[in-house]
Amino acid sequence: MDRALALLQITGRAAGQGGGEGVSLSALMSASGLGKPTVRRLMLALMRRGLVEQDPVTRLYHLGEESYVLGTQATPRHGLLEIAADAVRRLARDSGDTAFVTMRRGPTAVCLLREDGAFPIRTHALETGAQHPLGIGAGSLAILAALTDAEVAEVVADNADRLQGSYPGYDAAQLQADVEATRRRGFALNPGRIVTGSWGIGVPLRRPDGSVIGALSIAAIESRMQPPRDGELAALLHHEVQEIEQRLARQMPHAARKENKT
Repeated sequence: MDRALALLQITGRAAGQGGGEGVSLSALMSASGLGKPTVRRLMLALMRRGLVEQDPVTRLYHLGEESYVLGTQATPRHGLLEIAADAVRRLARDSGDTAFVTMRRGPTAVCLLREDGAFPIRTHALETGAQHPLGIGAGSLAILAALTDAEVAEVVADNADRLQGSYPGYDAAQLQADVEATRRRGFALNPGRIVTGSWGIGVPLRRPDGSVIGALSIAAIESRMQPPRDGELAALLHHEVQEIEQRLARQMPHAARKENKT
């Protein structure tokens, strides 16, 4: 079961990268470490349940109709985009800059929505659908810093190879320093590390039980992120976060908030 679900997740990640190209059998083998007969057998089982489908021409695998149905049924509990979309639009309108909502996906963060404000100079920041390791970017860093120390260590270890290969400016020591600075400051700050001149601030979003579901963030050019404006933008983010968390609490009234160990 674990292996089949891992293949389903790999197929889903391919869909989340946009373009709808699907994923090949060889790519599934490479990503999972499983042999061809095993991958074929498990993918056929997923296809029989409608969770995966295969294009008859390209032979590439895609998420199936049943995956869509299950996702729709999970929306009331996990539909962060539907809950946060209006907040993102208000943040972009009120700040004039670019606002985002990001959702945690294991050791990574996925941008669910980007909304540009009216300020004429835009940042070349996160795009909808982009996925980065936790700690890379303001919203992603806000999520990482909101985890327990043990969870932070686990996430950084899981992402070590990807950080080394794709994010040479980051390592475990840098991420730990960023986490500590975020906790002291009360919001995450990305001082143009990913795209030069593109700064961002982020604040985490929690479920009623205290677990971290995602983050709201704002990106702007460097000159628009200096004090005291960075604090003013953080206040906007905290206000919208509070509103979203209250909505989540109303949707999950029986969820008990766990103690924050950070």
